Amino acid sequence: MRDIMGMMGKVKEMQAKMEQMQADIAALEVEGTSGGGLVTVRMSGKGDLLGLKIDPSLFKEDEAEILEDLIIAAHKTAKERAETIAAEKTRELTAGLPIPPGMKLPF
Repeated sequence: MRDIMGMMGKVKEMQAKMEQMQADIAALEVEGTSGGGLVTVRMSGKGDLLGLKIDPSLFKEDEAEILEDLIIAAHKTAKERAETIAAEKTRELTAGLPIPPGMKLPF
């Protein structure tokens, strides 16, 4: 019975750590750039767009398609950074736990 109580305590501790990790990830701000810094996207760890900077040299009517592509590329870079940080934090939190390969955690 003592082992069960100890395990329940560890589960609660892990849950608190996961909740803190989720809050940390949500509070993250990451940037992605494209076009050699002509376009910069700032995002939260949850993927919400927080800011967009566009170099004024791109405001030419005949370059609208280029600008659109650069915005998409910058957003993709920022999203990948946020996902990488979240994955690293998850690995740190779950280090040593017997989690089968490919198992998705609920966060």
